Amino acid sequence: MREVSVMPQSNNQASKADVQSTELNKLPVPGQDDTEFSAEEAAEVFQANSSSNESSSSDND
Repeated sequence: MREVSVMPQSNNQASKADVQSTELNKLPVPGQDDTEFSAEEAAEVFQANSSSNESSSSDND
C-alpha cells in the first residue's frame, strides 16, 4: 500500500477561494455598464443646454 502525503499549501500560492473571489476573475454582469436615463431627464438636459447656447450666442453677436 502506497502512503499518500498531503503537502501543506505554500504561502506563495493563492487558495481556490482567493482566486474565485478576485474581482478580475468575476464574470461581467450584463447591463452593469449601461447608462440609462429617462426621456424627461434627456429633455431637461437638452433644454438646459439649448438655453445656455442661446445666451452664449447672443453674447457673440
